[in-house]
Amino acid sequence: MPKITWINLLHFYQPPAADNETIIEAAKKSYQRIISALKRNRRIKFTLNLTGCLLERLESLGYAPLINDIKDMLLSGQIELTGSAAFHPLLALLPDQEIIRQIKINQEILKKYFGQEFKPEGFFIPEAAYGVRVAKIIKKLNYGWIMLDEISAGLKSNQFDFSRLYLDKNSGLKIFFRQRQNSKKYAPQVIFKFIEEINPVRKNFSNGVKAETIVTATDAELYGLRHNDFSYAFEKLLKRSEIKTLTVSQYLAGLSRPKKISPRASSWESTETELRNNLPYFLWYDKKNKIQTGLWQLAGQAMANVNKYVKDQNYFWSRRHLDRGLASCTFWWASAHDFRLYGPISWNPDEIEKGANELIKSIRALADPKTKRAKIKAEKLYIKIKQLIWHKHWHYYWLKPSGKKYE
Repeated sequence: MPKITWINLLHFYQPPAADNETIIEAAKKSYQRIISALKRNRRIKFTLNLTGCLLERLESLGYAPLINDIKDMLLSGQIELTGSAAFHPLLALLPDQEIIRQIKINQEILKKYFGQEFKPEGFFIPEAAYGVRVAKIIKKLNYGWIMLDEISAGLKSNQFDFSRLYLDKNSGLKIFFRQRQNSKKYAPQVIFKFIEEINPVRKNFSNGVKAETIVTATDAELYGLRHNDFSYAFEKLLKRSEIKTLTVSQYLAGLSRPKKISPRASSWESTETELRNNLPYFLWYDKKNKIQTGLWQLAGQAMANVNKYVKDQNYFWSRRHLDRGLASCTFWWASAHDFRLYGPISWNPDEIEKGANELIKSIRALADPKTKRAKIKAEKLYIKIKQLIWHKHWHYYWLKPSGKKYE
């Protein structure tokens, strides 16, 4: 009988500016489903990343029982939780102080809900967007490992060994590499295929039983919200005796033969072409994309002004808007990238506008009269961004078939 060890990291996140209906749909279709399945299968162990901004929204919408179930599983050791950035920004594109702030806010929020049981060993970098500066900060904040996509290793497929421990030469962090191909698919279906069509050339262990290790890291919303699993493959899989699961920390603790590498600046969506062209965060920052460059200019102005007026009477609200406006989704939806097999074009003018609104509100909220000139400068840029968004939408994407680019 084939034995399969599955290490699965699930990323729970919704944009901070998402409407209530979006959060509720994700909770009903994915989050409750995952947690309910784990409650019915106590031997199954997963690693979860829950962003602080989502936890706050879940509580406000009446999902305290769901949060309590997660806490019980954390206490029992069935799951582990990672650290992350509270509002899911692209950390590598932020100043050090903003990176540290986002990480510490996330720590505070998770400790509020999970208390002393929240002692994360690992860290989930939003979008798995690796950068040396980010890794060094994560290490200084006492985390032990990070998750990256295998493309970040810069190794050829025949050089990559998932039974080996990889260390980041730059920071000293352990690295949990996800298998991209298996993570891009629906993992339960992938694993059932291994069970049913086990390859006879796979490694034989001393007991004569063939084994396979599946390493996946995906958005939690894949389980229900984004994938219609009408056959309940996920629930059925958790009951199979062939399946053994480990948390990421358990998996890393069992690896040997450490090898130090210098990961490439990259994300879990990076392609080899992008990396060859020195575009490690292409989906979030393309210098040829006028909307994205405008958004980053506005973000820069917002950070500069909010950090300059820390004693402003409206600092709290100004800061709150800035944190929300830095979420990576705003920039992702402006990429208009064609994912072909993996989904439609990443273009949504309303979502882009939500992020831009948060950034401009962070500057508008400041009460100090000295901010007048900065406000006018930001408003001009904001108007330009909105014009670019809606010009592109009406001219190129309105009434066009989903998934097609038009020039």
